[in-house]
Amino acid sequence: MSPTRSIVTVTANPAIDRLVELDSPLERGGVVRTAPPVDQPGGKGVNVARVISAASQSVTAVFPAREHDSFVSAVRETGLRHVAVPTSSRVRVNLTLAEADGTTTKLNAPGAELVGVELETFTRTVVESSIGASWVALCGSLPPGVPAAWYRDVTVALRELGVRVAVDTSGEPLSATLAEPASAPDLVKPNAQELVDLVGGDADAVEADPRLAGELAQTLRAERGPAIVLLTLGGAGAVLATALGTWFAPSPRIRPLSTVGAGDSALAGYLLADAAGADAPSALVSAVLHGSAAAALPGSTPPRPSDVAALEASVARELFDSPTRHHL
Repeated sequence: MSPTRSIVTVTANPAIDRLVELDSPLERGGVVRTAPPVDQPGGKGVNVARVISAASQSVTAVFPAREHDSFVSAVRETGLRHVAVPTSSRVRVNLTLAEADGTTTKLNAPGAELVGVELETFTRTVVESSIGASWVALCGSLPPGVPAAWYRDVTVALRELGVRVAVDTSGEPLSATLAEPASAPDLVKPNAQELVDLVGGDADAVEADPRLAGELAQTLRAERGPAIVLLTLGGAGAVLATALGTWFAPSPRIRPLSTVGAGDSALAGYLLADAAGADAPSALVSAVLHGSAAAALPGSTPPRPSDVAALEASVARELFDSPTRHHL
């Protein structure tokens, strides 16, 4: 059982994130020299938990991994409190190729199959570990064998505990999570492409126009049921849509080194601010600053409070007088 008011993150498809920095631009079929590779424990939920832990907020990361997997050892080395649910397969390795100008290329493995008794045990452990939590963040892709509706089903189970649920995923799992408004999570964190995949539109136009982004985020709320939409817009910033309003906060100026994990850090920033009792605009600013701080660090390195504090302050501005006006 997790401590009262802790945040719990769930990573069904964890990974070793292997960062390889390139000395010259990536060229298909060419030969490129690299710096020594750097491995970090990853997967979206683990990334979120590491940011939250760095800020000294109580957090527990739950993931499937066999007992002596190098992934579990890597998590232990970070000091992150965790629950590793035993499986018979090794954790996958994801490769990030980072160029000097901040361009990153990700090669993600599918992950090990999670089925039968192992999936049942993992699901039960997620629910048991979430008792008393303030938020549970269900994050990332689902490994082979896990039904696309798994996040939706876990959300329903967690709701019975009185726990608030955030979901950060994409593709079929995101569509399945939002298939029935009555069982939607409290918060979803799409990017522009994931948003338009659900409600229509053009992702480039959404990233370029905060007002359009806010309108579509409110449309997602109205049509699919999540109470909160935290919409990340890459280097432009982020939009927050709730029943009380719609806000946009721009990103501060940074020198981007890697966008890997920036969205995870943005979700962590929001949850940290909410746990501290911040209002919606302040929580949005926290999300943007944490995401920007992550993008200014190499690979999937989680930002620490000092990294966030070093950035220029961002200000959230309200986009509409009423959130209901734009989706009736």
